[in-house]
Parts: sequence; C-alpha cells; structure tokens
Amino acid sequence: MINFEKQFKNIEIKFRDIENNLNNQSDINKDKLVQLNKEYADLSPIVDTIKKYKEDKNELSELSKLIDDKDKSIREIAEIEFKEKRKSINFLENELMKLLIPKDENDKKNSILEIRAGTGGDEASLFAADLFSMYQRFSDLNNWKFEVLSISETGLKGVKEVICNISGYNVFSKLKYESGVHRVQRVPATESSGRVHTSAATVAVLPEAEEVDIIIAEKDLRIDVFRSSGPGGQSVNTTDSAVRITHIPSGIVVSQQDEKSQHKNKAKALKILRSRILDNEIQEKNKKRSLERKNQVGSGDRSERIRTYNFPQGRVSDHRINLTLYNLNEILEGNLNDLINPLIAGDEASKLAELGNE
Repeated sequence: MINFEKQFKNIEIKFRDIENNLNNQSDINKDKLVQLNKEYADLSPIVDTIKKYKEDKNELSELSKLIDDKDKSIREIAEIEFKEKRKSINFLENELMKLLIPKDENDKKNSILEIRAGTGGDEASLFAADLFSMYQRFSDLNNWKFEVLSISETGLKGVKEVICNISGYNVFSKLKYESGVHRVQRVPATESSGRVHTSAATVAVLPEAEEVDIIIAEKDLRIDVFRSSGPGGQSVNTTDSAVRITHIPSGIVVSQQDEKSQHKNKAKALKILRSRILDNEIQEKNKKRSLERKNQVGSGDRSERIRTYNFPQGRVSDHRINLTLYNLNEILEGNLNDLINPLIAGDEASKLAELGNE
C-alpha cells in the first residue's frame, strides 16, 4: 500500500521549492528556468488533487462525528454525506496513484525500430519479415508514419535486417515493450516432413533522439564513405554515397547506403546513431534500477526472450506477464493492443508496488 502521507510531503516540499525559485528568476539561467516551469506544470495537477484529497479526508472526519449525533435527522444526513465523501476519496486515491506513477520522459518520442533475423537460417529471415509487416500494420492502425531507413533482404522474401523510423502520437510509450527476442514455432515451407522448427528474431525499439537530447562532438566521430553495393557485392552506385559513422567513445557503428545522396545517408545514419547512444544511456539506468526492481516488464533487455508465436496452435505467449492469446492471425495483422495493454498495466502495477515500498 502506498504511503500517501509520505509521498504528499515530498511532493509539496518540492513544489514549494520550485515556486520559490520561480519567484526569484533573476538568479536562474534560461535552461534552468525552462526545466523549472516544466516541473511546475507537471506537479500542479498532483498538488491540486492532494489538496482536494486532504479536504475530503477532513470533511469525512467531521462527518464521522455527526453519525453518532443524538438527533436522528442529523445522523441520517451525515450517513448519506459520509458515503458520498467516501466515494470521492476512493476516486481521488485512484487518481493519485495514476499521477504518482513515475513518468517515462521518452514516452512521447518517436521511435527507431530495428528487426534482425536470429537463429534459424532462412526461416528466421522469413519470421523477421513477418514482424516487419506486423509493426507496419500496427503503425497504420495508429495513424503513425512508418519510414524504412535501411533494409537488407534475402532472395526468399525474408529480411536479414531492417531499420525503420516510426513517428506519431506516443509511439515509444506503446512500442517500448517490444524490445527483446521474439521466437517462432512453425513448419517451414521447405520442410517436407511437416516437422515444427523453432527460430528467432530480435527487436529493438529505441526512442528517437533529437539533437538537443544527444549532442555529439565532431571529434568523437569517424566518418567513412564508400560506394553502395547490391546483392553479392555488385556496385549499384558509381559515387561514394554510402556512409559509415563510428562513434569513437561508445564504439557504436552505423552504416547507411539506401539513398543515392551521401548527405541523406549521413543524416539517416546520425539519426540512428543518436538514438542508439540515448538507448545505451537508458539501458545503463535500467540496469541500476533492476538491482532494486524484481519485475521489469519494460526493461527492454535485448537478450530476453519475451514472446513466442506458435503457428500450429495459433497461439502467442508473452513470457514476461504469463499472457497467452489464441489470435495469432489477428496479431500478425497488426492488432497488438491485446498484447501491449496488459504489458502497460503490468509495468504500472510494478511501479506502484515500488512506490508502496518507499
């Protein structure tokens, strides 16, 4: 159970400190002022709800005294008002729990989606293509813009690797739970004996980083240019338009060759690079937090097997929350809400439990 009183005290102290700082703006630089105004705006609805909650609690206390009044008419009115006030307090408690859940500052960001075929040869590439199509359809259903930044395909309509940029309303808040190893169990088209094979693909969902989020110094980059090549190494471009960028401090390497323009390839590569650097920072924070949190629904651990798609049974199982659904075809058509909504609820529940232990 959340210790509301302790939470209230901490929030109210912080809110008063921000108010005091905003009232003495002469000592604050512009960036700090922007940050304080944002924090003030975020805390205001919580403080208003706390005020209403405290008022209702005080009124409830007064009504509890009137319930024992000698006057019958006063008792009856007090009992009615007591029940109404109790309902209001229950409602406010639920609202406060939602407001107190720590917000992920990246939830409103667009996302970089990376899908790579894992173990399983051609079948893994075909499964990666299925996942690619699934997320594209999910994006369409959410009216998100889906842009392919780079793709490496196989001759069997499979995908070795694809990187996409998905933009729209609250993209990362929904897709962040998709990071991890996705496993498929099905009979490959090339399997004559009808034996079920298991293969896998990895999915990484990164919050798209703006230049203000990740500032990269030119001295930290090594940029190599080369000619784009097609299947089998054949040249598809007579100019050095392909770009490989190495971020020296982290060792992250990003290559782009899909565009004919070196400038466009460099811009795409930098977009992916920023997002991978931001994602590295998030992963480090999650590792530190995981020492304190037992349940990490939204940890985004790339090595974690998160989901199994079983074709013979038409079943999809999410192993993080022990959820099993028998609507595989609908899910592959992009109807992911039945999977994602329980993951969001599970993550919120674990954060609430964490608050209760503070």
